[in-house]
Amino acid sequence: MADPTSRAGERYARPEVLAYVERVHAAHDQALDRAFRAHELHDVPAIQVGASEGKTLEILLRLAQARKVVEIGTLAGYSALWMARALPADGRLWTLEVDPKHAEIAKQNLAAEARVEVVLGDALESLAALENEGPFCAVFVDADKERYDQYGRWALRNLRKGGLLVGDNAYLFGSLTEDSDRARAMRAFHEEARDAFDSVCVPTPDGLVVAIKR
Repeated sequence: MADPTSRAGERYARPEVLAYVERVHAAHDQALDRAFRAHELHDVPAIQVGASEGKTLEILLRLAQARKVVEIGTLAGYSALWMARALPADGRLWTLEVDPKHAEIAKQNLAAEARVEVVLGDALESLAALENEGPFCAVFVDADKERYDQYGRWALRNLRKGGLLVGDNAYLFGSLTEDSDRARAMRAFHEEARDAFDSVCVPTPDGLVVAIKR
């Protein structure tokens, strides 16, 4: 039997291969390119999801036939733009951002997307205020890592049956097994997703938890 922890396939993920498959499957148009390159135009960190992860989010939402989606962590709006394109005309995406400058940049990048609302403020407070809009079809978490466990619990309470929970940076930049508050919160996110959802951690560069609420 093959070793289930084997990662031998990673030997094939050479930069030129990754660049090719992104060009083929996750090419940018002008709006996506502007949001992706926000760090070149504004003083924001270059920490958005990659193009393939963004396209994965769009496809997951289409498969789930999502109508109401919450994103925790907007940055410049790149992942929100991918997800908005998966929604029907009457769909809605609430994307939560604590930094006023990032929120303003995201609003500019998302100006053509009437289905998206950028919500400024502390994420836990914003989530509490959104609960009356639920139940939700999907929650994407890509924010402060020390509260992933709390975000996962909110998702469990507010997702519909069959709803999606997706969490980026699930490897915690390689520190998932360390003895720290952030690592313990992320491990709780993983383990509680396993217990209440059907889940997998997809081996993207920093791990992507994908889970369906039972």
